[in-house]
Amino acid sequence: MDRIKNQVLTEKTIKLLRNNQYTFNVDLGSTKTEAKNLIEGFFNVKVGSINSYRVSRNKRSRRLSEKTSNQKRMIVTLRTGYSIPLFPDE
Repeated sequence: MDRIKNQVLTEKTIKLLRNNQYTFNVDLGSTKTEAKNLIEGFFNVKVGSINSYRVSRNKRSRRLSEKTSNQKRMIVTLRTGYSIPLFPDE
């Protein structure tokens, strides 16, 4: 799980949970296949699809530094009947 950094919980990603979609920050070099295998193995779920995108910076940050983003996110859609607990039992 070293390629997947953390799960993202924002207002938008919480709305996506209704559709069984989970959002994760990942390394820039991560591929969809790697992420799928890691998530299926770690959480014991079946992944239906994965969409990835680079997180855009705000306008001020873009003017002051290079225009490429240094973060990548993946939205993982799980198959019906599977879910990932947000807060695992201790």
